[in-house]
Amino acid sequence: MEIITSILAGILFATAIYNMLQKQLLRIVIGTALLSHGAHILIFTMGRLKTGQPPILIDGIESYTDPLPQALILTSIVISFGVTSLLLVLAYRSTQENGTDNMEQLRGNENE
Repeated sequence: MEIITSILAGILFATAIYNMLQKQLLRIVIGTALLSHGAHILIFTMGRLKTGQPPILIDGIESYTDPLPQALILTSIVISFGVTSLLLVLAYRSTQENGTDNMEQLRGNENE
């Protein structure tokens, strides 16, 4: 199961980097969102996937699931939601002010 989630995280990272290298602002924002989702899956995979195990150590239980990766992912989801919201608002405002979402035109490179 860890191999499948690691491959999924790698696909998300590759797609995120591809989108972040595009010229449109919306694709860049989507790339940052995909990058954060890939990081969530990577943290989840590093915490070892154990199905059917309790998350907290109780007397008499030898095997348990570590709750720390789940707490880190929950915190990271909230932070990435805020960052994505901020980037969407900035992209919308920039598009409204400048009339374009092309990064080359926003940088002042009118030739390309």
